[in-house]
Amino acid sequence: MTIDGALCAALVDSGSGMILGQIGSGVDLEVAAAGNTEVVRAKHKTMNALGLNDVIEDILITLGRQYHIIRPLQKHEGLFVYLVLDKSKSNLALARRKTQDVGQALAV
Repeated sequence: MTIDGALCAALVDSGSGMILGQIGSGVDLEVAAAGNTEVVRAKHKTMNALGLNDVIEDILITLGRQYHIIRPLQKHEGLFVYLVLDKSKSNLALARRKTQDVGQALAV
């Protein structure tokens, strides 16, 4: 939540769509976790269908007033960080970098 413009964040199990931890407010994180789990699954399915042998670094969803960053954790397969930012108060490049740092430093 120290990222400029951060509204809320969650650590999500992409196998079940369940939240393992959350902070902040402004978005129904239970609904967002379940929905974004489907986004991650769909992207993996598409990558497999295309024969892409690669990993997802992050998925960015840009709304009119918000950025939503989904960052699968390379060190903890099956988990992703979900971050919601106020678009007018955030620096997207810096937020993506800090989300990467959080993922690398996270101990589960």
